[in-house]
Amino acid sequence: MKALIYRSFGSPIERLRLETAASPPPSPTRMRVAMTFAPVNPSDLIPITGAYAHRIRLPAVAGYEGVGRVVHAPDTHAALVGQRVLPLRGDGTWQTHVDCDPALAVPVPDTINDLVAARAYINPLAASTMLDAWPVAGKRVLLSGAGSACAELLGRWALERGAACVRGIHRSELRMHRLIACGIEPISIDDIRTVTAAAGDADLVFDALGGPVGSIVLDAMRERTVFIAYGLLSGQGIRPSGTPRARYERFHLRDSLATLSPDTWQRRFQRLWPALLRLDVPPVQVFALDDWRSAVEQTSRAGTAKPMLRFDRLD
Repeated sequence: MKALIYRSFGSPIERLRLETAASPPPSPTRMRVAMTFAPVNPSDLIPITGAYAHRIRLPAVAGYEGVGRVVHAPDTHAALVGQRVLPLRGDGTWQTHVDCDPALAVPVPDTINDLVAARAYINPLAASTMLDAWPVAGKRVLLSGAGSACAELLGRWALERGAACVRGIHRSELRMHRLIACGIEPISIDDIRTVTAAAGDADLVFDALGGPVGSIVLDAMRERTVFIAYGLLSGQGIRPSGTPRARYERFHLRDSLATLSPDTWQRRFQRLWPALLRLDVPPVQVFALDDWRSAVEQTSRAGTAKPMLRFDRLD
């Protein structure tokens, strides 16, 4: 088997190594999945930098989501052998085979293609969970980092759930037309006056950036509004100039999942699949596993397609 492993923290392009090792015998209690595709997300790369070093045991396999086919399963899940699943919340997914808890492996409906299924976890589940926690009906919503996949889902689904309007702060002009097509009013990150005015008008802010822009937005918000910090794409924390008038909330997907039963976890995806089937998902560019460096480098290029790793089938 092959795996993209990091043994110390730092720049992902420098720390990741594609390592080859003999595949261990299948566990009688675990499911083994031969990976087909896995996306390369900012959320996959940030932990490699050491941002969450306190909760990561090295060496670690990178990657949090992806899709593959079951090649071994305990008797309780034998019917899934040969079927597509998402092998989640276990070992890193950037490897040719993933061993996972069979109760947490999510079966993929036949109506969902591989390239959509591979992206069905981090961003869709985070967006839907946040919108459940902070209802948007009738409210004015502002998104930072609006060019990101999660922010786009937040905007699309907020409008479906009755948000009065959705505005999105974006960096790349290449993303502006897609935001408009999604019903999201684009605001350039460089237009600080408009950013500040939009923050002052917002009832709810979903912030993926942190840093200076997140701080400006939080400073400008009114009383009885809510600022939800769910990302740190800037690599910098929020530093308001004074005591915020808005209520500051933090969201981490892993925290919201910690107490879920396997049945509730599976029901979350059963609700997600129809929503994903309706989406016009952004395009991807597929990279062979051996070309992983190109895939990682593409994440820093504004306006490019989502990089997706392809795994050679060795089973």
